[in-house]
Amino acid sequence: MHESKQLARRALLGARKAMPGEARAAADVATWKALRDFLIEAVDEGAVVAAYRPFGAEPGCTLEPELPERLAVVYRVMLPVLLPDRDLAWEYAGGEGTAREEGQIEDAAAVIVPGLAVSPGGTRLGRGGGSYDRALARVGPDVPVVALLREGEFGVQVPAEPHDRPVTGVVTPVKGFVSLR
Repeated sequence: MHESKQLARRALLGARKAMPGEARAAADVATWKALRDFLIEAVDEGAVVAAYRPFGAEPGCTLEPELPERLAVVYRVMLPVLLPDRDLAWEYAGGEGTAREEGQIEDAAAVIVPGLAVSPGGTRLGRGGGSYDRALARVGPDVPVVALLREGEFGVQVPAEPHDRPVTGVVTPVKGFVSLR
């Protein structure tokens, strides 16, 4: 199982890196618009949204302002902090010079997660550390958990293990928001 996940990760990361910059930027704008539209319908203004700061070729990596700052216009945003045991702690995103305030994933009205692929049933393939699976185990059953993906990364077979936590929706540049509930 571990080996098949590693092979899938390598192939997906390679495809992301090979995507031309202009196409990546256009996809990021489309992904942002679909995510924004979903959140407007699903989450009250001022509510807590757990998110992340995209890097490398992840969806959203070309956005200016970046994803957390865009979300912070409407919501209180928490970002993950990797702990030594590979679990995630959460801190509220603040402006420069603002003291960091600890948060709890349990307080989130929505959770936006990175992923490399998601199966039709919601099994998410991450980078392999299990950090998000641990964090998502603490999220309530009615809280939307949404993965941001590139085109072609949703609806694929993802090897599942007992500790894997499913997502409840995905956003892709072409399909927009897709509910998996």
